[in-house]
Amino acid sequence: MEREVRVRFAPSPTGPLHIGGVRTALYNYLLARKLGGKMLLRIEDTDQNRFVPGAEEYIRQSLEWCGIELDESPWVGGPHAPYRQSERKPMYMQYAQQLLDSGHAYYAFDTPEELDALRARLTAAKVPNPQYNSITRSQMRNSLTLPEDEVKQLLDSGTPYVIRLKVPRKEEVRFNDLIRGWVVVHSSAIDDKVLMKSDGMPTYHLANIVDDHLMEITHVIRGEEWLPSAPLHVLLYRYFGWESTMPQFAHLPLLLKPDGTGKLSKRDGDRLGFPVFPLEWHGVDAETGQPTVSSGYREGGYLPEAFINFLAFLGWNPGTQQELFTMQELIDAFTIERVSKSPARFDQNKVRWYNEQYLRAKPDTELAQYLLTELNEQGIGVDMPVDKLEQIAGLVKERATFSADLAREAQLFFERPSSYDEQVISKKWNAQVAGGLTEFAKALPTAADTTPEGIKALLSQVLEQQGIKIGQVLQALRVAVTGAGAGPDLMHIMSILGPQETAERIELAVSQLPI
Repeated sequence: MEREVRVRFAPSPTGPLHIGGVRTALYNYLLARKLGGKMLLRIEDTDQNRFVPGAEEYIRQSLEWCGIELDESPWVGGPHAPYRQSERKPMYMQYAQQLLDSGHAYYAFDTPEELDALRARLTAAKVPNPQYNSITRSQMRNSLTLPEDEVKQLLDSGTPYVIRLKVPRKEEVRFNDLIRGWVVVHSSAIDDKVLMKSDGMPTYHLANIVDDHLMEITHVIRGEEWLPSAPLHVLLYRYFGWESTMPQFAHLPLLLKPDGTGKLSKRDGDRLGFPVFPLEWHGVDAETGQPTVSSGYREGGYLPEAFINFLAFLGWNPGTQQELFTMQELIDAFTIERVSKSPARFDQNKVRWYNEQYLRAKPDTELAQYLLTELNEQGIGVDMPVDKLEQIAGLVKERATFSADLAREAQLFFERPSSYDEQVISKKWNAQVAGGLTEFAKALPTAADTTPEGIKALLSQVLEQQGIKIGQVLQALRVAVTGAGAGPDLMHIMSILGPQETAERIELAVSQLPI
């Protein structure tokens, strides 16, 4: 029987969740749901020095906002709890001991000064990549070079030590990456990584492998930056005797800056003028100690479905012309085989375009609620039937990218003009136009048909009686009613405002604008 597909997203609580991390979580989620499997989240907090208060809660809220549902996590529990590595600390030493007993790991007692001296020697010898490895370990203080009784004495006396992996000197390490194909690395390029630190906490490498095995992970989908670590992880699976259940690896392409000059970093967003985090993050500057605020997509007015659709296409494509997907459609279409090896360039204009499409596709009933919320936040009182709000939302949505734009475009319905487009007035406003609009204003309150079509018919009738062509007055009429020279359909605007309000606005403009 085939194993149940199980994937994991394993962030560290060291700060806000970068959109690259959200994309990793998304691809894991899409694969799990596509194959009928489970998605779990594990907090990898073995490096307590980098722990940032609030980061774990930020991760939780970010994934919830994005609609990425977790089957197992620190917050929902599961059969493999606990899901924080710091809470799993007591179990890791037994696995490190297993490697020690089998000869695949060793104790290293080197002091920081001795390690610095090693690096200095290697640098002076022009070694391109100074490492503690199968060659240099013979020069250092470890259980491979010291007599057994001295090692025992050091351990018994509580001398600080780390446990390192004993990487073979001449061996090829191979694995088949689902995105990149076969990856082959010679063991001479792999250093003897620390597995257990002097504080008794495991490093990422040991804890990651042990937890993925115990949590029965079948696929490890993670960023390209972890590709150099993969051969080391393959060795660990082999030395533990877990090769038959080793997960399949897939290393995702990098996210590049908009100009393609390098990896999109956490610092790039505010510098380049767009968010790189799903939610706003309140932190502290490491150098100055001053509070900082980094912008987020949610607070910027982006819809989660637009954000997710955009992220999905940063490194993957469905092989069709379709660009707009619901989450379920992404699940149905997603395959690892269609994830690119090439880096994906971030395009802020594209995510804005996605937001426009999703916003405009929403029903007017929902847009009306967005509009009402925005108006209330701006202190604009609304005394209007719900169906009128829906009409307004439907009329202005084609000019909106964000929900806040709805209120800006709809402001003309709630406040009379305080100024008028001078360019239009200078060209289009004259005594004949003012006279024609005055007559139109007089006729409006008794209009029998106040639909957009009825108002246009009434305007045409009044102007014909005055010997004025409708084209002579339309832009001036718009300015009189709205104050602006452009905007949504004018007849619909007047229909929503109603005949009395429209007439009073025209009369106000005629009284204020010079002929």
